Amino acid sequence: MLPLTLYTTSGCHLCEHAEAILEQGGHVFLAVDIADDLSLMEQYGVRIPVVKDVAGRELGWPFDGTQLEAFVRAE
Repeated sequence: MLPLTLYTTSGCHLCEHAEAILEQGGHVFLAVDIADDLSLMEQYGVRIPVVKDVAGRELGWPFDGTQLEAFVRAE
């Protein structure tokens, strides 16, 4: 299974929920805090949480475990 990136920031309850969905599915992922990068803030500031795969495809919130699995399988 290829690693995913979860764009997140502290204090984001939706991001915490997305992280739980990723963990429950057993996915390998890197959580990236967008507050550490101005360009990421501009790109994802109102969209987080967002999951990105190694091909650059993005899955934006809202999503559930079933939608995440479909996204990953479509890689």
